[in-house]
Amino acid sequence: MAVREILLLGNKALYTTCRKVSPDEAEKAAQVIRDLRDTLDDFQRRYGYGRAVAAPQIGEPFRVICMNFGSRELTFVNPTLEFSGERFELWDDCMSFPGLEVRLLRYKRCTVNFLDAQFRPHTLVCEGDLSELIQHEYDHLDGILAVQRALDSHSFRINPEKALLCRDKAVH
Repeated sequence: MAVREILLLGNKALYTTCRKVSPDEAEKAAQVIRDLRDTLDDFQRRYGYGRAVAAPQIGEPFRVICMNFGSRELTFVNPTLEFSGERFELWDDCMSFPGLEVRLLRYKRCTVNFLDAQFRPHTLVCEGDLSELIQHEYDHLDGILAVQRALDSHSFRINPEKALLCRDKAVH
């Protein structure tokens, strides 16, 4: 098990555009995926929340996302998104800024084209919470954080419960 440090808001690595994973990097990608899964599982166990994590959040510059959504465990390698339909307003949070929530807009529906961990192609149509979540994680791959998508300067709030949960030294 390789639980990795989750980088926090302000770390320059979070603002880097990630590169695609090539098939000849399959071994490295597999290790990054294992580390993302272990890190997400550990965060969920410790704090009771967290649905997904992107490679740049653990300092890896690859276009990889791991997600636990309900009973589904998904891995997205080199995803691309197509948006459709209306947008909706929500309060978004992130493991890279625990306790801070940001009001922003996301699309209600999107289509994700991606490779799985074995580099097999897939297409997934996402709606509602799943659509919002994949858009959040996809932004990480382009070096964009939710705080950069805030509706305005008053679109920030602290969730005291989550802020207190993450005060220990395990989240850096």
